[in-house]
Amino acid sequence: MASHPKPVVSFLGPVASYSHQAVRQIFPEEKWELRPVGTIDDVFDEVQDRQVTAGVVPFENSTNGSVVFTLDNLADRDGRYKGITVDGEIFVDVHHCLLGRKAPSGKPDEPHEGSGTCTPTATDPSPSKPKSAPLSSLSHIKRLYSHPQAFGQCNAFISTYLKGVEIFEVSSTSKAAEVVSQDETGTWAAISNQLASSLYSLDLLGKNIEDREDNTTRFLIIGTNPTVPEDWDLQKQSIAKSGSRSLVSFTVPHASPGALADALSCFREFSLNLTSINSRPSLLAPFQYIFFVEFEGHKYDDPDGRVKGALERISQVAQSWRWLGSWERYR
Repeated sequence: MASHPKPVVSFLGPVASYSHQAVRQIFPEEKWELRPVGTIDDVFDEVQDRQVTAGVVPFENSTNGSVVFTLDNLADRDGRYKGITVDGEIFVDVHHCLLGRKAPSGKPDEPHEGSGTCTPTATDPSPSKPKSAPLSSLSHIKRLYSHPQAFGQCNAFISTYLKGVEIFEVSSTSKAAEVVSQDETGTWAAISNQLASSLYSLDLLGKNIEDREDNTTRFLIIGTNPTVPEDWDLQKQSIAKSGSRSLVSFTVPHASPGALADALSCFREFSLNLTSINSRPSLLAPFQYIFFVEFEGHKYDDPDGRVKGALERISQVAQSWRWLGSWERYR
């Protein structure tokens, strides 16, 4: 008998990215085909075009805040992603490493204090001290590659040990490791993870270089499904359920005083706790915004009708709005 093809889940690659680690937590390879793609836009495109069953995208980091690339696609200003819903979330503990080539004259196992220090400035009079030191000399490093979020999560280490190094943003931390692996000068480094060190045969120049030990990234599972299919392995046996969440986006008439307060009061009216609020430019006019509100509650598990009531009220006071999804929370 011919075997049925596996459903496909796409994620921000290359292999060994934090998105890849998130996918591996939820989508076992014996049941799913894991497909890395080049950008967050590519994940949304493949899901919307139904080339894949699901996609995984980074949404926010506990240290550095929201991932604007994902928010911009959820804003869907051009109507490209009308079918996409948020169907779940994944949490990944993020521990960054500095990868590259050791200095030819450096001692492999001798920590090095680096050329820079945490210098107080007018805007940051008490800069944070890095919680880890380099594993070897970094004096030869001229370029540093990573995703913008990773730079924001490793400020103290960069400002102390890599001051003056030229910064290059790439699409993912694993892409940074791939780029650095092709450097023939030995003067480039990447903020990535330990798995990428092995995959791309790079030296470990620093370990756990993130500013905070509790550094965590939340990923969203997106699909074109109103609810999560039963065959998705959400590991319900081993992780405790911690309630439900829903996400909506809306715009308000900016010329109307109190319009945003009116929209937010819809959730208070029905005793729904807000867990996050974000905004992105609407691009309809300067300094007008699309707002994103995440709240406790589930559209399809709403016995007392509070979510239904809030959504009906928001439809009356918002200029435009969209329900983006509901999901059960698991940690």
